[in-house]
Amino acid sequence: MLKGGRPVIGLGEQAQAALLSLLDRVPRLNIHSHTLEMHVDRDHRLDLVVDITAGGQDWTLVCEITSNGQPRHVRAALHEMDEYRQHNNSQWVSVLIAPYLSPQARKLCVDDDVSYVDLHGNARLIFGNTFIEREAAGSPAAEAREMKSLFKPKASQVLRVMLQDPARPWRVTDISEAAGVSIGHVSNVRNALLAREWASVVDGGLAISEPDQLLDAWAEDYEPPMGKRLRFYTPLHGSALQQAIGKVVGARAKGGTVVLASFSAAQWIAPFGRHSTQFFYCDNDGLERLVAELGLERTAKGENVAITVLKDDGLFRDTIMPAEGIRCTGAVQTYLDLSASGERGKEAAEHLRQEKLSW
Repeated sequence: MLKGGRPVIGLGEQAQAALLSLLDRVPRLNIHSHTLEMHVDRDHRLDLVVDITAGGQDWTLVCEITSNGQPRHVRAALHEMDEYRQHNNSQWVSVLIAPYLSPQARKLCVDDDVSYVDLHGNARLIFGNTFIEREAAGSPAAEAREMKSLFKPKASQVLRVMLQDPARPWRVTDISEAAGVSIGHVSNVRNALLAREWASVVDGGLAISEPDQLLDAWAEDYEPPMGKRLRFYTPLHGSALQQAIGKVVGARAKGGTVVLASFSAAQWIAPFGRHSTQFFYCDNDGLERLVAELGLERTAKGENVAITVLKDDGLFRDTIMPAEGIRCTGAVQTYLDLSASGERGKEAAEHLRQEKLSW
């Protein structure tokens, strides 16, 4: 919040300009005055006050400006506004302004009967007979970058660990050990989850409170794991192919790491039709074993084996064994891969989610 500290340089002016520009578009609305940082008493000030007349009635827009529009910070801002709302007159209109307000943050404002404006173009102002609502497409570049950083490989390792049992409380050190990432990296993920209110602090540590919202956002911004993607053809079919696969993905397989992925993993976790292509994640040594055991030949088209040689081995940390001698990606990773695999993949992903990810 701007109160209690130095204002964010330029944000107040930007917030004022955004609100005035929006009001200027309303017919028969007159702006009489606008003041940044109006002092109420020695200890309190209002971030922005705008006096207007609309529909023959006077209104005072009392605005809070927050530099962070994530739900957790918005909730704090709304709580801050309650003190003034309890003592205002009927002509006061509470308005929250931020650089960007996510759909979840905007809903918090609506539920609390507070108008809002963000610098990205989203707005909802209600006073008297005036109703203004705008919804801007997409999100700002900075917000998009921040969201993508939450789903980068190291952060993804943290999320996959926690989503195995969302209600379980975790200490930062325990997550760090289980996910194989630094405590500092876990702390960054923790802060991002709390800011979006996808996680909460409970007795014993941090727990995922909104796993469905987290998974939805992840699927929307999902990028397949980095690695070399290769296409092959195998002459093996039926039981011969399954026996060969078992030799390279089994728990006792030696020489490299290989796991079933995507449709091939889903066939063991939550079967939903069959796919003619076998999908694998592996390391370099695992690739050599796959080529040898399955008799693979490189092909530019007509492949029936798709392999990604991973650049980072973090994904291998939370693989599962749905059946003896079979190792594959976990339910969350499999769901994400399916979601990015066209219409048929989306259908298989939703089936898997209903079967294995109904929290």
